[in-house]
Amino acid sequence: MLGTDFRTGSPNWLDLGSPDTAAAAAFYARVFGWKFVSAGPEAGGYGFFQLQGKTVAALGPLTEEGARSAWMVHFQTPDARATAEAVRAGGGTVRMEPMDVMGEGWLAQFTDPQGVEFACWQPGKTGGLGLTSDVNSLVWVELHVPDPVADIAFYRGLFGWRHSEMRTPGMLYRVLSIADGDQQEGSFGGVAPQGEGAGGGSSIVPRWVPYFNVADVDATVIAAEGGGGEVLMPAVDVPAVGRIAWASDPAGAVFALLKPDPQM
Repeated sequence: MLGTDFRTGSPNWLDLGSPDTAAAAAFYARVFGWKFVSAGPEAGGYGFFQLQGKTVAALGPLTEEGARSAWMVHFQTPDARATAEAVRAGGGTVRMEPMDVMGEGWLAQFTDPQGVEFACWQPGKTGGLGLTSDVNSLVWVELHVPDPVADIAFYRGLFGWRHSEMRTPGMLYRVLSIADGDQQEGSFGGVAPQGEGAGGGSSIVPRWVPYFNVADVDATVIAAEGGGGEVLMPAVDVPAVGRIAWASDPAGAVFALLKPDPQM
């Protein structure tokens, strides 16, 4: 599970691009109890989702032509420029060159060789999210791609990730962990073949999916539907994992819910 002691390759930031930030803020306030706090007039509408006074995610308007609403997972890097070069060398695309974000850190955005968008964050004054793995905060990230083995190799070239294999009914799931320390303690996400596993047909688009820890998956699904969202995969119990569901917000951004198995 995630912590906030971020190291190279850790998911250390998460933000949502939305065509209607006010509507998105209202939806996630209803679903997770988040409060939206603007980053100021110079930030172009960007701001932070907060819980218990700590940042759990961020929100901003869509800025790329033709972009659709989606959650963007950011991974920690000690050198955003070096990561951009590694992305190119590995067959990915640099969508936004590394840039200094008002002294808070360096940001760059990429697309991997299988079409998945992601970003990196090199900490400055802001190290990353202030709260993870608690109820109503980010707890896991999951990659859905046609060729998991190839994409794992790509990301290993960027961040040195390790992985282990876990057999589930009808699918081989790969659990990802950062390069240093205990592999199980350093796990933060997984990789599933596109169209299989959690989300099923909802994962037909290659993407990273954020999972949020919730106290009651079924009640949260009802809150999402009541706020104009859509249930993509109804709540289900997964042995040795917990109870999960997939949903999308009113603008179509996909996310997942997880009440972890207490023995995990």
